[in-house]
This record gives sequence, C-alpha cells and structure tokens, in this order.
Amino acid sequence: MTQASEATRATRRQHDREIVALAVPAFGALVAEPLFVMADSAIVGHLGTAQLAGLGIASALLTTAVSVFVFLAYATTAAVARRVGAGDLPAAIRQGMDGIWLALLLGAGVIVVALSTAPGLVDLFGASDTAAPYATTYLRISSLGIPAMLVVLAATGVLRGLQNTRTPLYVAVAGFVANAALNAALVYGAGLGIAGSAWGTVIAQCGMAAVYLAVVIRGAREHGASLRPDAAGIRASAQAGVPLLIRTLSLRAILLIATAVAARLGDADIAAHQIVLSLWSLLAFALDAIAIAGQAIIGRYLGADDAPGAREACRRMVQWGIATGTVLGLLLVLARPLFLPLFTSDSSVTDAALPALLLVALSQPLCGIVFVLDGVLMGAGDGPYLAGAMVITLAVFAPAALLVPVLGGGLTALWGAMALMMAVRTLTLWLRARSGRWIVTGATR
Repeated sequence: MTQASEATRATRRQHDREIVALAVPAFGALVAEPLFVMADSAIVGHLGTAQLAGLGIASALLTTAVSVFVFLAYATTAAVARRVGAGDLPAAIRQGMDGIWLALLLGAGVIVVALSTAPGLVDLFGASDTAAPYATTYLRISSLGIPAMLVVLAATGVLRGLQNTRTPLYVAVAGFVANAALNAALVYGAGLGIAGSAWGTVIAQCGMAAVYLAVVIRGAREHGASLRPDAAGIRASAQAGVPLLIRTLSLRAILLIATAVAARLGDADIAAHQIVLSLWSLLAFALDAIAIAGQAIIGRYLGADDAPGAREACRRMVQWGIATGTVLGLLLVLARPLFLPLFTSDSSVTDAALPALLLVALSQPLCGIVFVLDGVLMGAGDGPYLAGAMVITLAVFAPAALLVPVLGGGLTALWGAMALMMAVRTLTLWLRARSGRWIVTGATR
C-alpha cells in the first residue's frame, strides 16, 4: 500500500468518525421532536373525538408556524461553524446570540398574530363546530410557547455549529419525558382537559429553552462573548435566513400540493398517501441527520480556509448519503408486508400504497444525495442558490402533480411526480456542488 492511498484511507476514516459523531445524536434529537405531538395525541385522545380533532388542527398550525422558521437553526449552524473553523470561539458564540435574539423577536411577533387570528385560522382549516373551540383553546395557549420553540431552534443551531449534537439529543429526550408527564398531570390530575395539554407543552418547551440558554450563556462567559442584543448582528442573521425561508416555503408548498392532489383522487388514495408520506418523512430523519453533520463540518472547514478539506468532506458525505439511502430503500421494500397492516386493513388502501412505496424505495439513493448536498450548501452559507433551486423544483413539480387527476395514474403517478421532484433537486444541487462556487472560505461569507 502506497503512502498516498494510506493517507486517503486515514482521511476517510477521520471524516467517517466526524459524520457518525454528529449524525447519530442528531438523528435521535430529530426523532424525539415528533414524539411531542404523539404524546399529546395519546393523552388528549382519551378525552374524546372532538378534543382530538381540535388538537390535530391546532398542532398542524403550530407545526407549520415553527417549521417556517427552521432557518434559525440552519443559518445559525453555518455561521457559528465558520467562526469555529476560524478559531474565534467568542465571535462564534456572539453570532449564535444574534440568532437567539432574532428568535425571541420573531416569537413575540408570532404570539401577537396567533392570539388575534386563532379562531379564523381554525375555521380556515375547516374545523367542525364541536372541534373548533378545543382547537382555538389549544392554539392560543400553545402559541405562548412559540418564542421558546424558536429559541430552541436557534440554540440548537449554535450547538451544532460548535460541533455538539449530543446536548440537543439530551435536551430533546428530557423535554419529551417532561412533556408527557406534564400533559398527564395537567389533563387528568388537574382536570384541565385540552388546555392542560397545551400548558404542559408550553412549560416543557420553556424548560428546554432555559437549558439551552444556560449552556450558551455559560459558554459566552467562559469566552468573554457579549450577551447583549446587537442590531447589526440580528439584522445580518435575518438577512441570511431569508433565502432559507424561501426554500422552506417552497418545500412546504410541494408537500401541500401533493396532499391536495391525493385528496382529489379519492378516500383510498388520500389514506394511502398519508401512510406513504409518513414513512417517507421517517426515512428523511435518517438522511437529515447526515445533512446536519454536513452543515457543521463544511462550515468549520470553510471557516478554517481549508477548501480541499471541504471538498473531500462533501465527497465522503455524498457517499454516506447514497449508501444510507440504498439501505433504507431495501429495508422499505423488505419490510412493507410487515408495517402496512399496522396502518390499515383496507385492501384498497394497501393496493394504492404498495406501488407508491416502491417508488419511494427506489428514490431513496437520490434522497440521500439531495439531503447531503442540501446540508453541505447550507453549511457553506449558499442560501440564495438553495432558494432559487427550490423555486425551480416547485415550478417543475406543481404542473406534473396537478396533471395527475387529469391524465390518470392515481397515487402511483403522484409519487412519480414526487420522484421527479427529487430528481430535479438532485440535478440542481449536484451542478452547484460540482461547480465549486459554493466554496467561499473565511470566518464570514
């Protein structure tokens, strides 16, 4: 074995260790997040159908409101990681504090909107007369926790940028346990009903935010970083987040269009679509964990002025994405006879879901490439390109999906359009990664 090949192997092993060390805890934290809603649903479900329906509507609105601001985590990760790579920890933490202050300001604005428009938003979602009061109650109370939720996003980005994904895992698990306990105590023990579930979630989220803030503040004091709000820094964080907001809104539009089209295909198809989309989202958690590792690692290399290291890390993470996607696709194909009965016993739903699941399985290697390169470009601070690429993807997907009810093909054709969407994303992201234009070194982009 030559020295060059041995050096290459050593570099790959180093990248593998970094990816695993960051991705595995990140995956655990990602999986813990949807468990909040599951715990609330399990507890509220025993109160009655109307209460559960109200929770479903309010949770959908809250999830949408918070997910729109996921750029607080993404942009903060990239900015902090660059400073870490440059060896300037005080500036890295200062950058993170700007993101946290922005989260607090945005959260305050969302509270005002949510409290004043809650009944109208609930009606817009078509809530029944029996479910609407419960949905409004849950939405109004839970909106008080939105600033804490956004602080959690921003602070998670700070720790990821500092190459720490273990603390977010611990906080997420502790938050889930606290949320479940508080929900049970307040809903049944205190007899507060659905309001108790909302208050339990608010308290759990505020507790999580407090832990994150304690960690960040301790780091700021250790490194002499200022904790005061800085108007220029907050404005810069907001500007960096705008392209990622456009990207997120375009992606949400794609998912909403897919669901709307499935609803027009019939009850069996929309039921099958919900099953397939749930499984697709579950697989996305594993791939998104690698993307999170990519954000942190790429930002650090670029901040350290190590362009070759960033290229090599990108190449290795793409290999991880393809391999992980292939394994997930195979598992989906092999396990489909086992998990489909868990969702439904209706043969018409199963018949509609099976071909779509095969398309999902076949597209997983592409999904692996997309998620990884998405994370790499986020870590590089290449938000404007990501925004433009996602708008192009939406422009291709929308007509393809909307033509499904006209041309036929049912749910299989709809998920064929979803596979096309992933292919377009693969092409746009691969072209950008190959061009090298995303490689801009230095402590700031």
